[in-house]
Amino acid sequence: MYNVPKQFTWPPFQKVATLLTSVTLLTACGNSNKVMENVPVEESNPSLDREKMNIAYIVLDDSGYSDLSSFGSEIQSPHTDWLAENGLRYNNFHVTPTCSPTRSALLTGRQSHEFGMGTVANFDLGPDFPNKRGRIQPEFATIAEILKEEDYNNYALGKWHLSPSHHATPAGPYENWPLGKGFDRFYGFLEDSTDQMKPELVNDNTFIDVPDESDYHFSEAMVDQANQYITDHVSIDPDKPFFVTLNFGAQHQPIQVPEEYIQMYEGEYDEGWDSIRKKRFDKQIEIGILPKKAEFINRNPGVKAWNALTEEERKTYARFQEAYAGSITYTDEQIGRFMDHLRAVGELENTLIIVMSDDGASGLGGENGAINHTLTYNAIPQSKEEVMQAYDLIGSEHVKAEFPSGWAQVSNTPFKMYKSTTFEGGLRAPLIVYHPSLIKDKGEIREQYVHVSDITPTVLDLLGVELPEKIKGIKQEPLTGESFKQSLTNPKAEGKKTQYYEHLGQRAIYHDGWKAIGIHQNGEDYDKDVWELYHVAEDMTEHKNVARDNVKKLKELQELFNTEAEKFNVFPMSDLGLGGFLSVPEDSNRAKSRFTFYPGMSHLPEGAAPFTINKSYSIQVPVVRENSADEGVLVALGDFQSGYTFYIQNNKLVYEYILGTKVYKVESSEEVPVGNSVVEMQFKKTGNYQGTVSLSIDGRQVAEGEIEKTHPLKLSFEGLDIGQDNLNPVSQAYEGKFKFSGTIEKVVFELEEAH
Repeated sequence: MYNVPKQFTWPPFQKVATLLTSVTLLTACGNSNKVMENVPVEESNPSLDREKMNIAYIVLDDSGYSDLSSFGSEIQSPHTDWLAENGLRYNNFHVTPTCSPTRSALLTGRQSHEFGMGTVANFDLGPDFPNKRGRIQPEFATIAEILKEEDYNNYALGKWHLSPSHHATPAGPYENWPLGKGFDRFYGFLEDSTDQMKPELVNDNTFIDVPDESDYHFSEAMVDQANQYITDHVSIDPDKPFFVTLNFGAQHQPIQVPEEYIQMYEGEYDEGWDSIRKKRFDKQIEIGILPKKAEFINRNPGVKAWNALTEEERKTYARFQEAYAGSITYTDEQIGRFMDHLRAVGELENTLIIVMSDDGASGLGGENGAINHTLTYNAIPQSKEEVMQAYDLIGSEHVKAEFPSGWAQVSNTPFKMYKSTTFEGGLRAPLIVYHPSLIKDKGEIREQYVHVSDITPTVLDLLGVELPEKIKGIKQEPLTGESFKQSLTNPKAEGKKTQYYEHLGQRAIYHDGWKAIGIHQNGEDYDKDVWELYHVAEDMTEHKNVARDNVKKLKELQELFNTEAEKFNVFPMSDLGLGGFLSVPEDSNRAKSRFTFYPGMSHLPEGAAPFTINKSYSIQVPVVRENSADEGVLVALGDFQSGYTFYIQNNKLVYEYILGTKVYKVESSEEVPVGNSVVEMQFKKTGNYQGTVSLSIDGRQVAEGEIEKTHPLKLSFEGLDIGQDNLNPVSQAYEGKFKFSGTIEKVVFELEEAH
């Protein structure tokens, strides 16, 4: 339950002597949670008090347009509803089709291709693609770097995903980490996703262990840390403003949430995705998110009618949505805790809060949903039987769940398609803007076309802050986003006229109420792309492709796309898709053919670990065993669903390779001697994504086995540990970290060839 707000005043920071205090009893967007508001309202024009104005960006991950109650959902989200009822909702807000480009455009106020983030940060495509290097070039400062010049303290929490994966090492390079981009403190994870109960956790510039708490969940811990930062800030220097960005990873796969939140929705989704999607659509029209003339679209390709499913399928798929809905409510609860804390320390009224999602809901779960995060990203299907057998585990830490695409379309109601596409289902997201004294039209909906790159220019405009000519001695490129400040107080203010989109060959262009979409088939020449045209000012849901009847308009938009693409560094394009995981540029540390790791090395994320995909390699480990009881993990990468582990147990040398439910295990026929020895694992590639494993002790082969299939793209979303298995154990043969009790001199990886 949201606590009753209390009135806090900060007289030293009030520009206006006379404040109009209003007390209103509100019901949050159809939710039964009633909350009181008591906030001062300035009688002046839209501008914020420069002497004391905090900024908070709250970013949801892979949440669809309709997932919040204030945007049409049946899911309980009372705290974001309260922000919506006391702020503004933008129903025509757009992002890029995927995570890193959106997050970087948000922080910089520019287009993502301009500065090197044309796709996700996992994919550094090398010098030939300067627009896809997985980083923000220093000529394009973040809002944190700009506000630091204005004496702000800056705090980042949660998902970062703005540094190349091969930079995510405990030894850096750090220039693209949060502290290298203007933030004073950071608590979160660096890559695109992580286990919510056992995340790859970073504090500032240091990888740290997950607290040993049975009920640990990253979203809650992240808000705990944010509240601690703010407590310290206002206790020590209360006159100084702060900027904080809360980046939840909770709706991105894997969906993991405490069981009681799943139980909240037990039976809620038994009626199925067809019915729920229609109910959301009707509610969106009722509350004004959609115009009454909006068309209800058909199911996406590959989504079956709910009534055509078997009883067991319906039961399992409903469980996925119960877990997803529970994760939304749980995340909303954490946002409420953050708001409560701002209020408790007297800062809520001094804080501009912006809530958004980074892209549409993901369709990667496919027809049946998925329970293995890594297999999904390797495009390896999981059988319906496997998924159904995991029914009771969906939403827990025991699987890495992703809901079926039928529910993803529900999340993206009323739009077609998903994240990673340039249809509205991938591009349109919820946006809530809250500030108690600035926004007078509380609870209203704004219809202006807004892009994520426009948010930071708007904030700087409100603050009256100019982009410095230089930051850290580097000349800055101009902001290319457009301020929408006027729309905060003027519902008839103009929106953005033109915006391009491109993601891995899929492209689109919006201009003045029209939108053209270029549909690309991977591997084909871009000249063969099929273009569709929608008059989105009249056809919000992209229901009717009018390309045939408007050839001249389509040609005009195609030419405009090329103009915008040249302006914003979109060319050259690449259509690698998930194959981007195989991109290891020659200038990266990961491209080496030999790695030597020493015991005590911090956890190393998989994206920076030796690149062993589809190649021969060996792992050699000189060890000392004082007695026959010495055992444990020598090196491990991954978790119980995907990865490998090399260990000594019961005096035997063991290697396991995990590919979903398939476990390849090779164990020595001889015991590892007490004293000094060199143990080695060799993988010899015998075909594409298959090979032979041999184990040896002091150069003598002691075991051999076949691995019929290896990962084609990515080994795991959990990284590498030396001398222990730090997070989720790879093997079921041991528990916990299974730390090696002997002595490891070093661990040497030798790859057949540099990448």
